[in-house]
Amino acid sequence: MKQRRAERPGRRDSRGARTHRRKAAWALSASVMTLGTAAMPAPKLPPRVESLNAFEKRKPATLLSPSDELLQSMIEEEGAHRTVYRDVAGYPTVGIGHLVTAADHLQVGDRISRDQVLDYLERDLGQAQQAVRRLVGDMPLYQNEYDALVDLAFNVGEGNLSPERSPDLNAAIAARDYDAIAAQLDYHHAAGHIAGGLVYRSERRANIFTQASYADPRDAGEGPPSINV
Repeated sequence: MKQRRAERPGRRDSRGARTHRRKAAWALSASVMTLGTAAMPAPKLPPRVESLNAFEKRKPATLLSPSDELLQSMIEEEGAHRTVYRDVAGYPTVGIGHLVTAADHLQVGDRISRDQVLDYLERDLGQAQQAVRRLVGDMPLYQNEYDALVDLAFNVGEGNLSPERSPDLNAAIAARDYDAIAAQLDYHHAAGHIAGGLVYRSERRANIFTQASYADPRDAGEGPPSINV
């Protein structure tokens, strides 16, 4: 469930892109195998006991890439769909939260291949990473903090993270106030209305940033979107 965002293609390291694709394919396969049947709620990750940053130092965003845990949680939150549908804001969407653009030559009801699902995810994830690097500059991050910001950029789009639209977030980053950054990760609205899925996702994102916990915060029976690949 994403709000409309501007596409800003950028050059990415080919080795990093291949790594992301392998990770995404693994996470997607793991989800489907766990389900056994398509179009069922995505599996929940178990609570993470130890913190990812327990023995790490913060690093520049340019030295980090999305973790396997983040990829799995994103697939859980977005769902995985080979048929183009309208998201909560009414925008044509396909794959793992890919906002359909004119360049995709797709319309609601069209179906794409599994490889296309991974292609779109690779491209969108690369754009989210570049957005985070532009957003934080040289501010160092733990892996989980980086993951949370990548999820934010992927979910709401770089345009919504601008100083004009997110002044408090940008001020917190400029001050290198990590607690204040954590308090600015909530984005609940789609098409002018509060979306329940975005509320849960924002809570999950904050937990990733502050606790390195990637677990789904929903109660039993309130699962995230379905996986249908």
